[in-house]
Amino acid sequence: MRTVGVEEELLLVDPRSGEPQAMSAAVLAHATEDDPGQEVFEKELFGQMLEFATRPHAEMEVLGAEIMHCRKEAARHAGEIGCAVAALATSPLPVSPTITVNERYQWLAERYGITAREQMVCGCHVHVSVHSDEEAVAVVDRLRPWLPVLCALSANSPFCQGRDTGYAAYRSRLWNRWPSAGPTELFESTEGYHRRVADMLATGVILDEAMAYFDARPSARYPTVEIRVADVCLHAETAVLVAALGRALVETAARDWRAGEPPLDHSVSLLRLASWQAAHAGLDEYLLDPATMRPRPAADVVRSLLDHIGDALAENGDAARVEHTVARLLGRGNGACEQRLLLERTGSLRDVVTECVRRTQGE
Repeated sequence: MRTVGVEEELLLVDPRSGEPQAMSAAVLAHATEDDPGQEVFEKELFGQMLEFATRPHAEMEVLGAEIMHCRKEAARHAGEIGCAVAALATSPLPVSPTITVNERYQWLAERYGITAREQMVCGCHVHVSVHSDEEAVAVVDRLRPWLPVLCALSANSPFCQGRDTGYAAYRSRLWNRWPSAGPTELFESTEGYHRRVADMLATGVILDEAMAYFDARPSARYPTVEIRVADVCLHAETAVLVAALGRALVETAARDWRAGEPPLDHSVSLLRLASWQAAHAGLDEYLLDPATMRPRPAADVVRSLLDHIGDALAENGDAARVEHTVARLLGRGNGACEQRLLLERTGSLRDVVTECVRRTQGE
């Protein structure tokens, strides 16, 4: 069975006002003092963000428990220095982001200007194990049309800088301002993939291979495919859903490749439209069908995803968990829907943030 690891980026906020706080250095110092060998928590581009990474797991129940443990530990370390953590993909309240003191981050800020300064966004990255570089590239080619569905399910960024953006997953719209971000053409082989990245580096526009910010890519550090389209999810169970779906998509894609099934040859232009629609609508309207690139009700497209990966879900033991979580999401809405309902109920974005702090820890 393929293993899965999850990276989550969390927002650091004032527990009373909900305003983002540039406290990541202090939180990391506290975590390291508590455990000098800790490698779970890391700094991010902005001081108002904190990242953690789980270990790889084969069982979704174990993965979910570690995500919750990491969230609670992040909350504990933050709480002991006077701030809190929120699984919010953008800040609902206005903020002036503080670039972390780091040579790479300073270079990004100088090189990309306002594009970099607007990247205070929190994502959820899923790493799924693969057996070879060749398999990784074959999988990435076959994941492309399904990734917008993961974006819609995880959508958790309707508000940004004090405004309703009109999107469910506005994080992805900000992220795609990087010149190297978004969907990709078919690579067709490992040579094709590495040639594409080398050509991008040769332009001088991006700094290094780590800046190949594709929606899905072979990891440069681990024997995994990294799926990068999801917002950080308000609830840990949604993050586990994205991980389970990601693993089943990778397994299904690998089987199709081994069986000689070619990937769907959709253009990047259409894939960008599918991504935009998913970010805009979430689960509330229609999505573009991954097979036809024509609009269908979101719930029907989600069902098509589950049908497409049904065998892998069953064999991984994830089918019941996935069906249950998907039903909950389609019933109550994703994180974006929850945030908008909270604003409707309270009339205050501050109250939205403070309630999301509570929900981040499963309370």
